[in-house]
Amino acid sequence: MVAKTFFGFEEILAKELQMLGAQDVEQGVRMVSFKGDKGFMYKANLSLRTALKILKPIYFFKANNEQALYKGISGVNWSRYISANQTFVIDATVHSDNFNHSEFVSQKCKDAIVDQFRERTGQRPSIDKIHPDLRINIHIDKDQVSVALDTSGNSLHQRGYRTATNIAPINEVLAAGVLLLSGWDGQGDFLDPMCGSGTFLAEAAMIACNIPANINRKEFAFEKWHDWDNDLFDNITDSLLKRVREFHYTIKGFDKAPSAVSKAKDNIKNANLEEYITIEEKNFFDTEKTTQGKLHMVFNPPYDERLDIHMEEFYKNIGDTLKKNYPGTNAWFITGNLDALKFVGLKPSRKIKLFNASIEARLVKYEMYEGSKRTKFQTQEPEPDNTAAVSDSSDQ
Repeated sequence: MVAKTFFGFEEILAKELQMLGAQDVEQGVRMVSFKGDKGFMYKANLSLRTALKILKPIYFFKANNEQALYKGISGVNWSRYISANQTFVIDATVHSDNFNHSEFVSQKCKDAIVDQFRERTGQRPSIDKIHPDLRINIHIDKDQVSVALDTSGNSLHQRGYRTATNIAPINEVLAAGVLLLSGWDGQGDFLDPMCGSGTFLAEAAMIACNIPANINRKEFAFEKWHDWDNDLFDNITDSLLKRVREFHYTIKGFDKAPSAVSKAKDNIKNANLEEYITIEEKNFFDTEKTTQGKLHMVFNPPYDERLDIHMEEFYKNIGDTLKKNYPGTNAWFITGNLDALKFVGLKPSRKIKLFNASIEARLVKYEMYEGSKRTKFQTQEPEPDNTAAVSDSSDQ
């Protein structure tokens, strides 16, 4: 099987798969391949935090032109996977001089499948782009064609808990990846001081408690397959839920907008995470650290031009608040406004290059030390940039 992810998250995803028990895990570009049985396919879809889709390859062939493509797709016995009275859709990704448009490839593959059914049964399955019974993935690299079944359906960032969002909400898979890159493991207190619709809070709680990422999801594509095993799926779900662990620290979120606080609370309730998370209407710049021990902070400050803020002053206030009010804190945030970072007035101990959709961004870490160490370490030179390009687009 193949788990697709954002560019830069391959190593994290490979580690997730190994921890789940996958065999023959190999990293690629925006993907990680692995082996597992049907039960593991269910488990991967339920559990993986940094996967966008799980694909199950079923056929490979070479094609340099449309006739060879049609013939190759016709070589699959499609009645194994779909009936004439069902629906399907094709998602095509093309990196080839032989084929110019993914839409053309999708159309040609659709014709081959429909013609096969019509010749054998006199009937044909229909196309349904919204809610198909089978989602087929075609990937062409030069003359290499890979045919796979999409086991997931809608992108796995659609966890099922987020029904209310604010302007420019962060993708759930991107949020989970940022949290894992930051080293968040649930062994301490957590704060998102600009929590918006609560995505970081929900993902942080699920990581801390080892709750499967997609436990709240309503449907996976494999539930419509001919070999769907409801009892096996229930057994897998039960075994994953038995691994949920206790959490003995705090997870808090602040936002100064009442509407954001309301939306975040709704989403946390939808995720059944209310017992772990506290959300308050507060302006971060008027707050201070109230917990003992190391605090882990991750947030997504505004950097979008649609938001009416003065960037220079805003980012200066972030630095001032961290410096004065949050000793003993590892503060991480992601921003697409690279110019604004210099106004923070602190030297990051880490910088990781990301892409949020088409926006070049940085995930930065500021280590706020207790007492006299603070001055010493905040004047040191930052580590060299780590580069990891991440696209916040659900169809990668």
